[in-house]
Formats: sequence, structure tokens, C-alpha cells
Amino acid sequence: MSDSKHQSMYKGWLYKWTNYLKGYQKRWFVLQNGLLSYYRNQAEMAHTCRGTINLASALIHTEDSTTIIISNGGAQTFHLKATSEVERQKWVTALELAKSEAIKMLEAVLLVDSESDEEERQQPDKNELQLMVRTLASKLEDLNTCNDLIAKHGNALQKTLSELEQVDDPADAASKLKAVNERATLFRITSNAMINACSEFHDLAAVQGKRWQKLLQQEHEQRLKLEEMVEQLAKDQISLEKKARMSVITAKADGQRDSIPSDEEDFYDALDHQVEKEFDVALPHSKDKHHRRTGSDLSMESYANDLSSESESEGSVNEARVYTTKANSPKKGLQRQGSGRRDHKRTGSQDKIRMSRSLPDSQNAEGSLVPRRQRRKWIPEKPNISLNLWSVMKNCIGKELSKIPMPVNFNEPLSMLQRLTEELEYSEILDQAALCEDSCEQLAYVAAFTVSAYATTLFRTGKPFNPLLGETFEFDRTEDFGWKSLAEQVSHHPPTLATHTDGRGWTLWQEFTMTTKFRGRYLQIIPMGIAHLTFTKSGGHYTWRKVTTTVHNIIVGRLWVDNQGEMDITNHITGDRCHLKYSAYSYFSRETPRKVTGVVTDSKDNARWVLTGNWCTKMEGAPIIHVEESNKGKPVFETGPHKLLWKVRPPPNGAERIYFFSQLAIEMNEPEEGVAPTDSRNRPDQRLMEEGKWDEANHMKILLEEKQRAARRQREQEIEKAKNEDFDGEYQVDSIRKVTSSSQIDIPFPEGFSVDEYQDEGVSAVRNTNQTISPLPEGREIKPYHPTWFKKEIDSITGNLMHVFTHKYWDSKIKQQWDMCPDIFL
Repeated sequence: MSDSKHQSMYKGWLYKWTNYLKGYQKRWFVLQNGLLSYYRNQAEMAHTCRGTINLASALIHTEDSTTIIISNGGAQTFHLKATSEVERQKWVTALELAKSEAIKMLEAVLLVDSESDEEERQQPDKNELQLMVRTLASKLEDLNTCNDLIAKHGNALQKTLSELEQVDDPADAASKLKAVNERATLFRITSNAMINACSEFHDLAAVQGKRWQKLLQQEHEQRLKLEEMVEQLAKDQISLEKKARMSVITAKADGQRDSIPSDEEDFYDALDHQVEKEFDVALPHSKDKHHRRTGSDLSMESYANDLSSESESEGSVNEARVYTTKANSPKKGLQRQGSGRRDHKRTGSQDKIRMSRSLPDSQNAEGSLVPRRQRRKWIPEKPNISLNLWSVMKNCIGKELSKIPMPVNFNEPLSMLQRLTEELEYSEILDQAALCEDSCEQLAYVAAFTVSAYATTLFRTGKPFNPLLGETFEFDRTEDFGWKSLAEQVSHHPPTLATHTDGRGWTLWQEFTMTTKFRGRYLQIIPMGIAHLTFTKSGGHYTWRKVTTTVHNIIVGRLWVDNQGEMDITNHITGDRCHLKYSAYSYFSRETPRKVTGVVTDSKDNARWVLTGNWCTKMEGAPIIHVEESNKGKPVFETGPHKLLWKVRPPPNGAERIYFFSQLAIEMNEPEEGVAPTDSRNRPDQRLMEEGKWDEANHMKILLEEKQRAARRQREQEIEKAKNEDFDGEYQVDSIRKVTSSSQIDIPFPEGFSVDEYQDEGVSAVRNTNQTISPLPEGREIKPYHPTWFKKEIDSITGNLMHVFTHKYWDSKIKQQWDMCPDIFL
């Protein structure tokens, strides 16, 4: 006899009573899932079962030291005998335990069946739903009628009371008093009717609301199951298609190219050697389309990306075919007319060892031996608190959109300042780029860095906290990663962030704001602003804009994030450009999911490097060593071996329990001494959420937002008071006057801005309704909000105003002088 790992699974030899002629016969018994089955031998287990008894309703008792009797009410009875008393006791223990588990399983099945029957009975049909809506509409109409009657009788009562106060004659007073009593009686009756109607509507809505909530939850679960099934089917289909294509390509490479489909003919006509890797890349647009802006500061690319995301035509995309040949395959001698063959030469940076993620534990960036700070490896796990979307929607009814407090259930315990700093997760790519001697190779690394910024968005569906005006976040990682960064919320309408980072031989700064478009089932986040990157050694100055991020299944279904669109990275010193295309994710696309491809071109528009990969795992790059042109004019690039430019690091174990944070994200909100009082790590609602105190966090979040609104109202009141001291009319702020030493100009006031938040200096007057300039009273100035650590300057590259770092923060930190910081937290 042998045991299994689980007590409910037991098997071995027992003697079973057969009849009076044969007596007890040796049989092989198997106890599993509450069923006791027997066979003549172990070989019969695969095909023939001699008998089975269900223990859920069976009686188990013993007669002597070796006998076991199992009966299920007379229908079946097993008389069994063990070889010893010890063995019998083992079987009895296993049978009793199996019986107990079988009873529990039976009760669970009956409960599920009863719940299913109840749910089926509760599933309303279309007519019942329509009746429910009509009933609620009728109750609402009763409420409106009662409201009108209350207003009518209330006005009549008020009028009668006024007439009574004006009466001097006692005889008339008696008649007026009688009229007042009648009006009061009507008002009381109408009020009681209103109370009853409200009670009926509330009771009906409460009952039906619970039912609708349950129906919505069931629909949500069914939607999730269906999505998982469709996604798995799509993956299976794509896998089969890839295998079929690979088999076809292998057959063509063996000499069967005459049967290649027409759309592949040009490609294979250009090749007569084996292909190791092949794919398509999107070619750059013309130079005059780069960094174009509209009057609202939106990039032209964002409009194009938005349109292409909804109706993209593959035929309109200017693409090239890329292939990498095997190392031992012969090269074809043909080349495009007018383009000489470019033999790839290794640069000095390719022979250097790639820099490690961080310096040794005992050495900082300057080389001095200092103990390194030990940072935390974990944060409190996310509490399992379900979010009732219907309750949130009910709280939003009738409120102004800007005044709706969104609960922290939608958030993650990081601010947007920290989330933007998290783009430095793979800063070692920039360290490697700083070593490159070839500008095109450096641009390839810069492109890989811009892609790596999206690696954390795959599972991060939580919304970062909106920073308060004046909130900051510093992250000094000089001792391990060689960079230090500062971010500040420099404007609240529209929300604008500015960041500045100094690294090993490079400097990165950007101004970030965004606009959103809600499309019903998904939400599009369109970033605005330009990122700048400079390298000390090469002098390269790069700029780029971010692509559109889309959050799908906002209302129903499993949330998932996709990044799509086109990005152009420009080196304004050499004229090199990189064009990246982020392909939209689709279940049934034949392309690699979340695919990113790109081409690096030099100042003469010659393609030099190609990039391929996806934004969630890795990016590879390869130098172009040969260019051909097919019959239809489609370029064909032959590349050298591909090199890994970036690869994502695996998340910490159990990351799904801590908001899918990376190790860098875990360390960001760790409390730290000596930072500014406005630092995000000091924000109380964010800290409470991280600690799992979500109710307290929601309350604190409301208090902080109200304090910010109160500070804004106070600034606006001071400005209005200053403007109205010598002027009784109303001002219409449609432009401001900027006075300089040489001239004065009227600057159009941006739509959506308020005077107190206009960041420019030299404001001396505002335009009033009569379109005349009204100077401010003498000795009074408009004091707009100014960021603490950033100031606005004209960007020499784009020609637009941009917030740039004043380089005063780190000195203030050393001296611990924070008196200039605003009081924004509680």
C-alpha cells in the first residue's frame, strides 16, 4: 500500500468479500475525490473499474481488528479486510477524511447551483428593464410636480403674509389671517407629499441600484473572461502564422523563390543569400515637419498621430525593407546608383566595456570612499479594497468636473513628478551614449533611451497623484547612478511640470504638460512640450516629443495601456535625425506586439542605423552597410550584426502586490531627511495611501486640494483689489503689456490662464473692456506666481518660452535654507 501527497488520495491492496464460494479476494483500491474504486490489479486502472462507492453518503464502521464495512444505505456495501490492524487504521483515517471533504464539495456544488438558479431568476429581460426605467421616470416626475407645487404655494403664502402685515383694520386682518391659514395648510400638504415622493423614489432607487450594481459586476467578469479567451486565440493564431511563414521562407531560400507572392518579389529579387532577420521600418518625414507647433502649443505630430490611430492606411506610410544576412553568406555586388557602399567601421566606443548599472558599493562618483545609503527594497502591499465605480459616479452627479474629488483608489502612491523622474530608470544608456564618438551611433542610444521610458507603463494602470502648485521632487543618485534630478510643478492651469537632471557627461531637461481625449471606451493622453538632452564631450543637443499613450477599457474590462504614434529625435548640432514608429497593439496583428522601429539618418538624409524592438522588453540597433532599391522604388537596407541597446530589467518578485513598481519606483517615496518641505515625499495623502490607509488618504486629499484652491482665490482677490483701487469698471483680461527698457508690447493672454499664473516678468498693465490700457495704481504690482527653482526663458532651439533650472536648489539644500518655499502641505 502507498500514500499520496494529499490525504484525500490513497491507494493500496485490500481483501474484498466477493461471495461464499470465493470468499475474500485481493483487489487494488484507489481513494480519490471522495470516491473509493477497486480493480483486480494496477494494470486495470487504465481501462476497467470493477466498482465505485461515493463516500459523501456512505457509513464507515469496523467489526474487528482488520475488517472495514462501507455502506451507502443498502444500495452498495463493501466488506473489506486489511492485512493488519495498523493498515486498517490507516485506511479508516483516509476514508473518514475523504468523506468529510466529499461532503464539503457536495455542499459547495449545491450552493453554487442554488446561486446560479437565483441569478437566472434575477436576470431581468428587456421589458422588465424598460418597466424599471419608466417607474423611476414616473417617480422623478412626481418629484418635479411636488417641487413646482411647493414653489407655487410658498410664493402664495409669502404674498399673503406680506399683505397681512400691511393691514390696519381688525376686520380685514381676520379675513387675511384665514387666508394665511389656508395657504399654510396647502403648503404643509404639498410638503408632506414631497417628503413621501422623495422617500418612495429613494427606496426604489436603493433597491434597483443594488440590482444594477450586481448586473454590472457580472457583465464586467464576463467581459474579462471573453477578453482573455480572445487574446489567447489571437496569440495562437499569430504563432501558427509565424510558423507557416518561416516554413515558406525556408522553402524559398532553398531555391523555390519562383513561387513567392507578388508583394514579396521585389525583396527576394534583390537578395540571393540567406536572411537571418528581416522587417520593415518607417522612413523619416521631410525636415520642415519637425517640431511644428500650433497656437495652442500642440505639436502637429499629435494631430497626425490622433488621426492615424483611428484610420491608418498602411499604403500611405513611407517604409523601407531591412534585412540582416548570416555571417557566412555571400554579399550581392549590386548597389543603388549614386550611393557608394558604406563599410561599417567600429568606433572607439564599441570597443569599450559597457558601463555597469552603478559604481562599487564603497565608492561614490568622485571616487572617495564613503558608505552608501541602504535604500528600501519593498513598500507596504496594496490593500485588497474593491472600487465601487457606481458609487463614485453617483457622487459626481450634479457637480462641476473640476470639483469632483477622485478617490485614491484610482491612484498609485507616487506623484507625477516622481513618475516623470522614473524615466531615468535606464540612465546607463545615456552613460554609454556619452562615450560614443560617432554621432549616429550616439543618436541610436538616445533613441533607445526614449523608448525605455515607456517600459514601466505596461502594467502600471494606476494614476499618479497630481502635484500641487509648487510641489517638488529631488532625487540625488550621484553615489550609485551618477545623476541627480529635480522636478517642480511650475503651473497649475494648465498643469505643467519642469525637470532638470545632471548625469555623467550629459544633461537632460524638459517641460511636460498634456491634454487628454476621452473616447468612451478608452482615454488618450497626448503629451506636450519638448525634452532636451545635451552631451558634454560631443556637444550634441537632442530634442524630441513623446508619443500618445492610450488607456483602454476605462468603463468595463481589464485596463491595459498602449503607446503609439511617431517620434522624431533631432541633433541640432550635426543635423542627424532618428524617426521612431510605435505600432498600435492589436490582438490579431501579425507584427510583434508593441513593436517599435526606427531609422537614423545623417545631415544628408542618408540612412545610417536601423532600430527594432518593442517598448516593453528591448531595443536593438544595427549599422546599415549596404543600400539597394527594388523595382518599385522601395529602399532595401542591408545591416551588420544587431547589437543590444537596451533590455528591460525584470520586476521585483511580487510586483503585482505593490502596484507593479520597479526597484527605482520603490525607492522614490522613501522618507528622506534634508529635502525641501515641498518635496513629494512629505505629501501626507500620498504617504497615507502608501501605508494602506486609503480612507484617511481620501480625506487628506480633499483638505489639500481645498487649501490649494483657497490660496489661489486669495491671490486672485489681491489682484482684483489692486486693479480696482482707481477703476470702477470691469476688466476683461485678454492681453497684458510687457514693458522693457527699449519698448513695450502687448502680449495675447493664453486661453485658460489667469493673471496670477502668468509666469512672465515685466507686467505693468492689463487691457480692460474698452480696449484701452489701464495702468495699475502707483506702488501696486501684480504679483503672479513664480516657480521656486525654475524660471521662464526663450528656448534657443524652438524659440518658445520654457521653464529652465536656476541651479539654486542644491546650494539651498546644503545650507538648509527653505524660507522661499511655499506652504502647500498640511
